[in-house]
Amino acid sequence: MRIFDPHIHMTSRTTDDYESMYAAGVLALVEPAFWLGQPRTSVESFLDYFDGLIGWERFRAAQYGIAHHCAIALNPKEANDPRCVEVIDELPRYLVKDGVVAVGEIGYDSMTPEEDDAFARQLELAVIHELPVLVHTPHRDKQAGTVRTLHVVRECGVPPERVLVDHLNEMTVHAVADSGCWMGFSIYPDTKMDESRMVRLIQEFGTERMLVNSAADWGRSDPLKTYKTGLMMLDAGFSESDVDRLLWRNPVEFYGQSGRLMLDPEPGTAVDAVTGNSVLRGER
Repeated sequence: MRIFDPHIHMTSRTTDDYESMYAAGVLALVEPAFWLGQPRTSVESFLDYFDGLIGWERFRAAQYGIAHHCAIALNPKEANDPRCVEVIDELPRYLVKDGVVAVGEIGYDSMTPEEDDAFARQLELAVIHELPVLVHTPHRDKQAGTVRTLHVVRECGVPPERVLVDHLNEMTVHAVADSGCWMGFSIYPDTKMDESRMVRLIQEFGTERMLVNSAADWGRSDPLKTYKTGLMMLDAGFSESDVDRLLWRNPVEFYGQSGRLMLDPEPGTAVDAVTGNSVLRGER
């Protein structure tokens, strides 16, 4: 089983996690910018964090055989803090860096006017830099937040195939499926989604435009939830190809739209964004 975790916060995890993830088949991941757990007090603290995502954390992951990518953004929770909003002006210099494969996480936390503004501004940056978008749906009033998210995406003119709407559940998946955006599901020990519910949704909707992540962070979470979902799919009768599509080919296809995936198995080769197979440079 090969796994690409499309949403995990490794800055808050240990090297033991990297070891166990690699042993389970995790070969690549995307780490979106997110909330520290306490308020940041200046733009400079964001910049230190972004520098860590594109530098130290990529190096740390590589020591354990995992290709680390990231998404850069002002997250929705901090969009309400005037000390933080000015970081949006600093984002363009990070959005051109190698290994930055999306703008994210952006979207809504409390659905305030400040979040509206930050969301729209960062969607515009995604269009300018031709990057996919990772959207966080709110923990509270999730259904209304998801509908509002899709409305803003349409208004900003971002092609739906370049948008991943994350943290979905049974109540919100239908609207996103109908929108043409990618559907993201976070598999958690106590909240969001679990493996059995996820398998039932895959049985209903199939694997097209579907992504599963662990979203593991500093809270109670499990970086092996992608692997455990794959095992439950096999137990439910899905084929190994179905599992590979969900856990590898789909995230490669979505983030491959950035043109910046770093999955090269050896110098002089690259990875096809759809199949995940190695090809000689210049043949794509």
